[in-house]
Amino acid sequence: MNIHEYQAKQIFAKYGVPTPRGIIANTPSQAMTNAQELGGNVWVVKAQIHAGGRGLGGGVKLARSLDEVKTLASEILGMTLITHQTGPEGKLVQKVYIEEGADIKDELYLGVVLDRAKEMPVIMASTEGGMAIEDVAHNTPEKIIKVAVDPAIGFQGYHGRELAFGLGLAKEEQGKFIKFAAALYKVYMENDAEMIEINPLIKTGSGDFLALDGKMGFDDSALGRHPDIEDMRDISEEDADEREASRYGLSYISLDGEIGCMVNGAGLAMGTMDTINYMGGTPANFLDVGGSANAETVAKGFQIILKNPNVKAIFVNIFGGIVRCDRIANGILEATKLVDVHVPVIVRLDGTNAPEAAEILKNANIANVIVASDLADGAAKAVRAAKGE
Repeated sequence: MNIHEYQAKQIFAKYGVPTPRGIIANTPSQAMTNAQELGGNVWVVKAQIHAGGRGLGGGVKLARSLDEVKTLASEILGMTLITHQTGPEGKLVQKVYIEEGADIKDELYLGVVLDRAKEMPVIMASTEGGMAIEDVAHNTPEKIIKVAVDPAIGFQGYHGRELAFGLGLAKEEQGKFIKFAAALYKVYMENDAEMIEINPLIKTGSGDFLALDGKMGFDDSALGRHPDIEDMRDISEEDADEREASRYGLSYISLDGEIGCMVNGAGLAMGTMDTINYMGGTPANFLDVGGSANAETVAKGFQIILKNPNVKAIFVNIFGGIVRCDRIANGILEATKLVDVHVPVIVRLDGTNAPEAAEILKNANIANVIVASDLADGAAKAVRAAKGE
């Protein structure tokens, strides 16, 4: 689950992670009132969507008068903001965050993510604040400092010093930075976060560090331990098809390809998508139906996949361990009666009662249901079907 910048900064405040003061607004008039309440003579009007790159997309503007705050808020609210993370469809801006201006001397990057290979959190820092970290990693990877923190030990002073030295901070700045990084690590661990990103982390003229931005993502499985964070969920920011899939116990993520995928098990789903790519095709989605696929879940999977107009074929790749393949085969046939499946469906079933399942599908004699013998055969047939061959 992701949250907005202003919500991330509310969490930061609980842990002593310094941020500029700001107030959320839903209307231009409210934005102007908020700026007046904050005081000063410079404010930043920030679009609130679940995506990075808002500034480059025109969603972050500097205002030097209360009237300009109102004007900019009216321009940003209701706009469809397109960034490198939203895709070409963009996202509707429904809230703006009015933040006091800051004395920016330098811009840095600081983030915490889980390194699955190391099996521990990694704190990343860079002098290239304000730039997309993906671009930095691609063009100048040597400018990213990575420090792994063993959860059994926790964040220690030497972790902070390694980061501070890597950033080239002056001696008098290091103590403040280490305190900042320690607080951020605590936020990450105590809230079951998957990712925290501050870009930019600014150094002010007085030598203080402030989180000028804030992105946070959380482990959905741990939200039961954090009802306060779950209350921050903004359903309007989430993909409607992904929400619908979750109601049926399906894990669905839309992609840009032409071959719909329906698989049981996340590992097999990833392997299926890789094989489709290897065969020259492109997956249209990730869809894990779980270990108890039946006619209803398969039908719902078909419905969700076929909402994507780019889908030219569907590859069903199921391994029957606990659930029998013959039951899945009957479920697929039943699902084709419940849903108008107008594209070729390539089916590969393996595991318990796989031969019986193959016979069921062949004997059904449905023109657009094609039986595959194995993963490679199924992926190849799906790619050919998507190309109309």
